[in-house]
Amino acid sequence: MSGVNKAILVGNLGGDPQIRYTPSGTAVANFNIATTERFTDKSGEKQTRTEWHRIVAWARLAEICNEYLKKGKQVYIEGRIQTRDWEDKEGNKRSTVEIIATNMVMLGRAGDSSDVSPQEFPADEQATQEAPAAAGEEDDLPF
Repeated sequence: MSGVNKAILVGNLGGDPQIRYTPSGTAVANFNIATTERFTDKSGEKQTRTEWHRIVAWARLAEICNEYLKKGKQVYIEGRIQTRDWEDKEGNKRSTVEIIATNMVMLGRAGDSSDVSPQEFPADEQATQEAPAAAGEEDDLPF
């Protein structure tokens, strides 16, 4: 049996997506979303914890994210967790954890100034295969 690597996030964009193109012409969009957890600690004090997540979208999904998503917009992201290593300009080894988006749904609240109704945008199969370190095809889970 193979493993499961699936991330589901609902949060707000920290900035507009940044798009670039690979030498072969494939679009790649990068953006960050914040998820906020509110809870009451042991002493009864209300606490808020915000986590930031790096999102990478490929191909047509990247173009859609670049076109429709803006700073502050609420979004639902499905994808897989991937760790990426590289060496910086000074030769130091660096590492980051990213969510490789496979599905995106724009969310909104009443009174949101967005003129786009909530829509689901799945990544196309080719984009998933072109993503670096693609571990294989994902299975559709019934939950």
